[in-house]
Amino acid sequence: MSGVSAMPFLKPMSLPSPGRQRRHTLPASEFRPLSPQDAVSVFEIEREAFISVSGECPLHLDEVRHFLTLCPELSLGWFEEGRLVAFIIGSMWDQDRLTPEALTLHKPKGRTVHIHVLAVHRTFRQQGKGSILMWRYLQYLRCLPKVRHALLMCEELLVPFYKKLGFKILGPCAITVGNLTFTEMHNAIWGHALMRRNSGY
Repeated sequence: MSGVSAMPFLKPMSLPSPGRQRRHTLPASEFRPLSPQDAVSVFEIEREAFISVSGECPLHLDEVRHFLTLCPELSLGWFEEGRLVAFIIGSMWDQDRLTPEALTLHKPKGRTVHIHVLAVHRTFRQQGKGSILMWRYLQYLRCLPKVRHALLMCEELLVPFYKKLGFKILGPCAITVGNLTFTEMHNAIWGHALMRRNSGY
């Protein structure tokens, strides 16, 4: 899967201006795909974000490593001065709706991205970072020629958040975790890409 055309969305948000002496070599803020080396940092943020609320993590540490090894190009991390502050992990899926197998499988021939998890470090919450990161991630997906759709499942209280980002409700998700039930949501990546191309921009 080629991500070359998507690279503009992964450039640092801010760079030192010419002539200004840099204090350090790390950009103030940057977005980049994650790697297996980021797995522990990812899991620490995820564990705090989800276990404190629901008692469950969408991905366990070995599953984080699994997806960051198989499809790192479908992840996106937000780093500030080298520190991971928020992330998204996705994988390819080959069906219109999610099934329990989607929790652990990566289907490279699929055309749908299953967004497993979006999480923000507790220190950086309530700053709009989750919305910004998801918006950038969706823009990135629209530059990947294979991707047609994005699917995710979330608890009912998060439905308004994802609706503001352009996701539509598909209905109850077939996946349950213990007593937790989820709403499945969809974003038409390909439709947005076509509209952008046909707009002349």
